[in-house]
Amino acid sequence: MIEIPHLRKTIKDAAILLLETVVIPSVLLALLLHFVGLVPALCAVLGWAAFVIGARRLMKRDMPRTLLLCTAMLVGRAAFALVTSSAVVYVLQPAVGSVLMFLIFVGSAMIGRPITARLAKDFVRLPAELFKHRTVNRVFVEVALLWGGSRLIDAAMTIGFLHWGVEAGLMSRGILSGLLTALTVAACVGHGWRKLRRDGVTLRLAGRHSPAPAAA
Repeated sequence: MIEIPHLRKTIKDAAILLLETVVIPSVLLALLLHFVGLVPALCAVLGWAAFVIGARRLMKRDMPRTLLLCTAMLVGRAAFALVTSSAVVYVLQPAVGSVLMFLIFVGSAMIGRPITARLAKDFVRLPAELFKHRTVNRVFVEVALLWGGSRLIDAAMTIGFLHWGVEAGLMSRGILSGLLTALTVAACVGHGWRKLRRDGVTLRLAGRHSPAPAAA
């Protein structure tokens, strides 16, 4: 049996990160773009990014590198869209990013070095023996393929909604992309858990007071 510590906290933190850097900014931009125009809407997105960082500092909450990276990308997208005076640019940038993620995830799976294994080490403290198991590596490959396919669907969905207008594209990014991400995470976790149990690897979530194993 392999015990996985802090998984519930990791999932909770990821959900908060998704709200802070994807859902709320996209909904905010879509609403303000409709009622007050492009420039105030983009300025509001930049203000939201500053608010998130400032609020975390004031509340002395963790500032993970993932949050800083996502916030920096959000600011870059908004600033570039502001300079070009185009909301379409704001929506298309993450779609292009999703295509790049598709290539990275699927490419790493095809060469047998799935990036999902590295990401797992970055986000969740897992015992070293877990990564040495042949079945576990196969699961990481399959999860990389699942995630890559999801990113390609995400890009196609965003571009498809853009045909109905910028606001439809923004709502797609803010709501449907978030739902797709959540469903993909659930599918990957469910697939991996089921596959490992079938091959004799039992996973158990650690309790709050369980000692954490050494990181890989």
